[in-house]
Amino acid sequence: MDKWHRWQDWAAVVLGVILFLTPFFSGVGLNMPPAWTDYVGGALLFIVGLVNLYSPAMDGGQWTEVVLGVLVFISPWVLGFSGLMLMAWSAWIIGALAVLLAASVLYAHRDQQTVPVQR
Repeated sequence: MDKWHRWQDWAAVVLGVILFLTPFFSGVGLNMPPAWTDYVGGALLFIVGLVNLYSPAMDGGQWTEVVLGVLVFISPWVLGFSGLMLMAWSAWIIGALAVLLAASVLYAHRDQQTVPVQR
């Protein structure tokens, strides 16, 4: 697969940016733990998305995205900000989408590896 062409990885980059920017629009103090969760989670999703774009054959990046998506998804409950609706819903939606995007790539990659080559 060509570098910089997989739409799922571009979507992960965009999700990282959205998650990073969420605290600025939520009305939560920018130095609160929920804000830092979004800053770190968004930056990591952005970086992992770029790494996946640069090296599309590497499955480790997709698995890292799955783990980040799960951590972002559970963060409102674990860190106690599930009552902050904009922050919590953005974490739940972006976390779930990150997992689904990475899973779709892993599933497609698995199918490509099991198809026999015809000569």
